[in-house]
Amino acid sequence: MSRGILTVISGFSGSGKGTIMKALLERHQNYALSVSATTRSPREGEVDGREYFFKTKEEFQEMISKNQFIEYAQYVDHYYGTPRGYVERCLSEGRDVILEIEVQGARKVKEMIPEAVLVFVTPPSARELRERLIGRGTETMEVIESRLSRASEEAAAMKDYDYLLINDDLDQCVEAFHELIQSERCKMERNREFQEKIQEELKEFLKGE
Repeated sequence: MSRGILTVISGFSGSGKGTIMKALLERHQNYALSVSATTRSPREGEVDGREYFFKTKEEFQEMISKNQFIEYAQYVDHYYGTPRGYVERCLSEGRDVILEIEVQGARKVKEMIPEAVLVFVTPPSARELRERLIGRGTETMEVIESRLSRASEEAAAMKDYDYLLINDDLDQCVEAFHELIQSERCKMERNREFQEKIQEELKEFLKGE
């Protein structure tokens, strides 16, 4: 069984990352969405191990000291991080693991795991992004402007990513995401073991002749 592909998906707030992820997981069975650990309290309806692995601050800091995170960060008063053990277990089972994290976290993952695939999601234009944020109807214009300001900063990091996904048509975007991950499975550098195996088999045939 071949090892799974680790993919990081990032994008502007309003780019549709969550919608893409939900559709991908519904359509294809081999994907695992990495579950983050956090020190914040569970919200109503959240289940430990499903939305998050809920940890005390002491437990989280112990995991940091034991190098048990691929990446972690502190936001306001809480820690958030990607547990290495969960991701490694899924990858070793041949499942393709997807991390949905912001650009700083993506850089950390790439530094630690160079073979990770980084994918950036964006609407087709800044105007479309603004319209989607307004269309949510859940945030003030002040918040929307701050999100656009943040998007401007994130846009500078797009060059660090391996692939760009323009989320104009959801179905096409989801299938393009699926296809690019599957194409990664065919890369020669990910199939060294098979190359060596078939070379040895051919040598054995020649010896038999």
